[in-house]
Amino acid sequence: MSDELKEIQELKETLAIEKQEDFDQFKAMVQALPLKKKKQKGLCWHPFEIDKSGFTFGERVFIIGHRKSNQGQAHQFRAGMPVNVFSQKDGKEYKEQSGVIKYIHKDKMKIILSCKDIPYWMTKDSIGIDLLFDERTYREMEKALTKVEKAKGDRLAELRDIFLGKKQPSFRHIKHPITIPKLNKSQNEAVNNIIASYDVSIIHGPPGTGKTTTLVQAIKLLSKQEGTILVTAPSNAAVDLLTEKLSKEELTVVRIGNISRVDEDLIKHTLDGRMAEHPETKNIKKVKQQAAELRRKAGKFKRSFTPGAGRERGMMYKEAGELSAWARQLEERMIDQIISSADVVTCTLVNTVHSVLDGFKFKTVVIDEAAQALEPATWIPISRAAKVILAGDPFQLPPTVKSIKAAKAGLAVTQIEKSIDRFDQVNLLNVQYRMNETIMGFSNQQFYDSRLLADISVEDWTLDLPDEPPLEFVDTAGCGFDERVNSESGSKFNPDEFQILQEHLYQLASKFKEGEKPTIGIISPYRAQVLYMQERLAEDPNLENLQEYISINTIDGFQGQERDIIYISLVRSNAKGEIGFLSDYRRMNVAMTRAKKKLIVIGDSATICNQSFYDDFIKYVETKATYRTAWEFMT
Repeated sequence: MSDELKEIQELKETLAIEKQEDFDQFKAMVQALPLKKKKQKGLCWHPFEIDKSGFTFGERVFIIGHRKSNQGQAHQFRAGMPVNVFSQKDGKEYKEQSGVIKYIHKDKMKIILSCKDIPYWMTKDSIGIDLLFDERTYREMEKALTKVEKAKGDRLAELRDIFLGKKQPSFRHIKHPITIPKLNKSQNEAVNNIIASYDVSIIHGPPGTGKTTTLVQAIKLLSKQEGTILVTAPSNAAVDLLTEKLSKEELTVVRIGNISRVDEDLIKHTLDGRMAEHPETKNIKKVKQQAAELRRKAGKFKRSFTPGAGRERGMMYKEAGELSAWARQLEERMIDQIISSADVVTCTLVNTVHSVLDGFKFKTVVIDEAAQALEPATWIPISRAAKVILAGDPFQLPPTVKSIKAAKAGLAVTQIEKSIDRFDQVNLLNVQYRMNETIMGFSNQQFYDSRLLADISVEDWTLDLPDEPPLEFVDTAGCGFDERVNSESGSKFNPDEFQILQEHLYQLASKFKEGEKPTIGIISPYRAQVLYMQERLAEDPNLENLQEYISINTIDGFQGQERDIIYISLVRSNAKGEIGFLSDYRRMNVAMTRAKKKLIVIGDSATICNQSFYDDFIKYVETKATYRTAWEFMT
């Protein structure tokens, strides 16, 4: 076996380890719990009432419904997750049907069921929605790796050789480079590199450097040259953002799969939305309803037939089958027309194997946020195209790997990380438009070899307030603010540290002028601290006029966002110097680069400075910014 194929084989083995660990954790979290506990943890909606049902494309039906209890409670359900719809009677589950969440909006959920007709029991008994283990994603990653491993003498084999470092990507010479006025020099170079690429192009976009803006302009040009472009990302939220940005450039976009939120501007770009506007849809729906009615009538016949009844039942099923086949043909023709006429098709990595895309081959596939995707997942869309564009930043949020063993074996290393190391030509976007230069500076040194520049429009950007430096560290060392552990979740929190943050916010807010207020983000790596802060600040009378301007969330929750002011509560404070999640420096890079005009980091230097990253940060603050102690805020 060649070294290249050995790498793919090892990747398959580490993926198998991750799959088993994920399944084991799922079993412990979901399957072993009683219904009441699952509801409390947001792992089950019960009772669930169906408000509407109907037909979607393919031989599938959908239900839309709402939960009747625990409304407004946090939950674990997300668009794209597999679920189990079950019926419970007298405390016993006796019917079930699998499906996939199409979208969630507050306490409402749309589910695409894996069946032709709505089961009769769904409208009669106590219905509930359970999470299922997402085996499909692993199955598609496994299939993709096997396909890559076996590829020989075709385009996929050529792309495999490039990505595995056997040869370099190739580019044609452009005599007259394209210059897009709204883009800077490095962005225009990236666009030209994408246009010139024969096989693979890499866009490295650090925070605030306009990666999405650059990609959108490149896709716009490519669609004119090549026809339909396949644009993907690991998450539904990232795909939704791309869909919106591309449609604003007056491109015809078709969004395949599930959506992260429900709003009209997004829905109209989905395949469902496009089909709803098509003149043939009403006819197809009518035929499907006729077929369903025939199946329902045929199903009412008893086993002991009266003379001729069995034959009548068979005729009904035959006619229903013919109607369904006719509807399917009409629908397939309509879907082919919609997709063929699109400038761009957008979907998640795993949804590039969606049945509606069968038979379509794309010249170019774009994989955005590639640094958040497991390498096996990126191979899924790569097999559908002749040319690949990877975009992302390996120094921001990494992909989730649940198995420590799999992570150590290399599963946490992404395709774009390997490509940046292996390829001679990588396009770094080097001008950022978000942060004051001082806020940017530490991240620039630690992750980007000081190659980033702050645009003149933001380099001296500060709050319009007296004596407010752009970066502060508030040190709680020596204050006795020991971290605590939430007994139920095991997550860490630090109430004393929050009181310092709260007092700092009071003092800062007292300087705000009447009228428009700056936006404020409050971030912590720990969910328990986030929940604690949300609870304490929600009804804080001292911040009544600021509530609409304040957002509180985890680092992951702030990915892709920005605020005028960012507070970061580090939480960890202990005698052993243990820092847990804080050792994931890429996540800290995300947190620190959300701030536009002012960043305040609060933590215990005695705990965190055993790590060189935080020791360097304190030194940077002492040299370039403002160092303060918690004692200044204790009354």
